[in-house]
Amino acid sequence: MSSYEYIVSACLAGINCRYDGRNTLDPDAAKLVAEGRALPVCPELLGGLHTPRESSEIVRTSEGSKKVMTASGEDVSEAFIKGARATLEICRTCGITKAILQQRSPSCGCGTVYDGSFSGKTVEGMGVTASLLTSAGIEILS
Repeated sequence: MSSYEYIVSACLAGINCRYDGRNTLDPDAAKLVAEGRALPVCPELLGGLHTPRESSEIVRTSEGSKKVMTASGEDVSEAFIKGARATLEICRTCGITKAILQQRSPSCGCGTVYDGSFSGKTVEGMGVTASLLTSAGIEILS
């Protein structure tokens, strides 16, 4: 078992891993990482995507299913699923039961995510990683 209490979205810890090559530094999350209490992860990078990369959002298909698509229409769902599974495996391996995740993200969003129109509008929902972690009993904080 590890000493980590949380996983934290790496962008919140100040790591430049967002789609645009930047971060969304949250001083409290960064402090947890610096203290060795939180492990930074980026599910999108774990899924094989690169930084920078085209922005992605969860879209609903005409059949009613959901996919993660880039603004230009590429289906990147498999990379998001792969990254979510890798993140869950890290939690299980390290005995981590809490996650601090970036809001609105198609990976980490919890409660609200972008609506799939690439217009900046949000809807109720969960990102791929947040959804998988929640279903596995990991408590999500944002």
